[in-house]
Amino acid sequence: MNDAYVLPFEWPVVEFEARIAQMRAFAEGQGMDVPEAFEPLDREAAAWRARIFGSLSAGERVQLARHPRRPTARDVIQALSDDFYELRGDRHAMDDPAIVGGIGSFGGVPIVWLGHHKGSDAQDRRHCNSGMPHPEGYRKAIRLMRHAARFNMPLVSLIDTPGAYPGEDAERHNQGGAIANAIVEMASLTVPTVSIVIGEGGSGGALALGVADRMLMLEHAYYSVISPEGCAAILWKSAAKAPFAAQALRLTAEDCHALGVVDEVIQEPPWGAHRDPAASAAFIAEALQRHLSWLLALSRSELLQRRYTKYRTMGSFSEVQE
Repeated sequence: MNDAYVLPFEWPVVEFEARIAQMRAFAEGQGMDVPEAFEPLDREAAAWRARIFGSLSAGERVQLARHPRRPTARDVIQALSDDFYELRGDRHAMDDPAIVGGIGSFGGVPIVWLGHHKGSDAQDRRHCNSGMPHPEGYRKAIRLMRHAARFNMPLVSLIDTPGAYPGEDAERHNQGGAIANAIVEMASLTVPTVSIVIGEGGSGGALALGVADRMLMLEHAYYSVISPEGCAAILWKSAAKAPFAAQALRLTAEDCHALGVVDEVIQEPPWGAHRDPAASAAFIAEALQRHLSWLLALSRSELLQRRYTKYRTMGSFSEVQE
């Protein structure tokens, strides 16, 4: 396996599996037919991986969320909707490839899909700015949100961004205003909305596509107001403190679910979505089908009232009088 695709905490078991593969290849080359001899080794490797992935730190979850082979928004859309038709452009200035969107059916229901797209290889990532949208990307998202409302189609958004692009041109083109308008637009939609954090969920760049009736999150994704590196740079003046920041931010799927920010954590295949994208898509499809079926049964007034209540009560607390 390419060194760039093996995370530090995976190395011991990856090397162990490589040795098993070498021994198996040698045995087969000698004409030996003893598959049962390798069963204990295979079980040991599987148990080792289970122990590693069953006790990941918050910082290690962030590494998994950023894995270069992790399925992108475009991968997930194409796996769940074989008739996806992409719509491009914000109808004002340009098309931002960091936001992918369009129309495609899911479970026999026409859906408007939206997502941050990081890119599938080095060239694609440069083209998509590593999933960091410009204001034009959020304006494209707003256009598709309005399209969903106009034609009474549910909206599904896939969140995977380190954050909105912070460059000078983006600020000049009103990045903050574009994000705020996207939040307002999504919050007021009269159609069912489901958001799924499939990788990174960074800051307002993620929230712009995340004010949904149902917020779901993959097991090894993260959702945070700031990246661990950014938090560490502010609090400790050193990005080396990022693992401590990741723990303090409570950004894992389990933390977000416990805090009421996320409605459901979607299981990933053993050892991460990047190991088995097809199985990961199947888990996403099952959860999405359940939540959409429930939302489609609600009236428009019920959708809006439930959405309003959901976000008004989020982060509530009680004061104790001494």
